[in-house]
Amino acid sequence: MPQTSTTQKEKGRPVSQTTAVVEAIRSDILHGVLAPGLKLKIELLQERYNSGATPIREALSLLSATGLVERIENRGFRVALISIEHCMEVIGTRCFVEERAIREAILHGSVDWEEKIVVAQYHLLRESDRQDADDEAFRQWEKAHEEFHVALISACPSKSLLRFCAQLYNESNRYRYIGRLGRMSRAGAYEEHMKIADAALKRDGELAAALLVEHYRRTGELLKAHLEGAAQKPAARPPVNSIKA
Repeated sequence: MPQTSTTQKEKGRPVSQTTAVVEAIRSDILHGVLAPGLKLKIELLQERYNSGATPIREALSLLSATGLVERIENRGFRVALISIEHCMEVIGTRCFVEERAIREAILHGSVDWEEKIVVAQYHLLRESDRQDADDEAFRQWEKAHEEFHVALISACPSKSLLRFCAQLYNESNRYRYIGRLGRMSRAGAYEEHMKIADAALKRDGELAAALLVEHYRRTGELLKAHLEGAAQKPAARPPVNSIKA
């Protein structure tokens, strides 16, 4: 699962300009500010992120490994394209890998892991009660939502598996915004989160894994319906200066 993005400092150490640009572009792609298929021109990105050309190029190269950015042969970079098929592939793969990750976390989780889940539950409840207040409140809900899913599988001993989970979280979260689900919780989603957490805390790997998979599949079904509906509408021509929005 992904770490919380930041452009300030992390764990007391200064963040490099390249890392700051990576997080800024990542956030703009996930939130739909940079639209699918948009050509990522170095000069415009320099202006938007107040950065030099070298950190921008390094950031785009790093993001191309995450699936959020695509390298176009001899033509630079663009925001990764989307499709219903890819969305369903992401959801299906996420179900497969996180089922294993949560089972491993339950097997290896310590008391600290349990406490992390309880704290994440509290934060998610608190932010769920006020997520519609304004943009800042919603950003806090997103942070709590990410914290919760990170906590669930954080005790999984496989770092490679956790990195893959992080990539899939980013890609599925992007579809949530594109599918117009970013500004609201799906009906019953909070209760699903709590049932998953309760099963994990009771060390019931079978139930926790089944509930987590069902949670993702329900969200996937709603996303598919939204994307299919959007596909029936005429595509709007994006403004030339949309990258500066």
